[in-house]
Amino acid sequence: MPNPIVVGVDGSATAQKAAEVARDLALALGAPLLVVSAFDSDHVEVRRSGSEEFIISAANAAERAVEGVIKSLQSHDLEVTHTVVRGKPAESLVSEAARVEARMIVVGNRRMRGIGRVLGSVANSVAHTASCDVYIANTYDAE
Repeated sequence: MPNPIVVGVDGSATAQKAAEVARDLALALGAPLLVVSAFDSDHVEVRRSGSEEFIISAANAAERAVEGVIKSLQSHDLEVTHTVVRGKPAESLVSEAARVEARMIVVGNRRMRGIGRVLGSVANSVAHTASCDVYIANTYDAE
């Protein structure tokens, strides 16, 4: 089996755009796609509505982000898997890519302009620490 392409998602429009680019690359290269969502907080919140109780956590939000993206990416010609990991987004993407011996990580270019470029971004961190190729997708039109 070919090495997978890894993409990180967080529920944002820019992450969705990066995931679509990753899907297209995976299809073109005949590679599987691994969708990763990271959460860095164990914060759990309990909400009540009438007699029902809802538990909201960062892990649940990350799982929902992945599930939404996977539904939008489904293709008969593409193997898509996912994982939700605890950690900072850039570190999580890099470590998951290393774990699965990824062919490439796809990230969006969100926050790579202006002050965000100076302070850092997920794309910048991934590009400087990944052990595989990194493709930075233009996601400005998704904002």
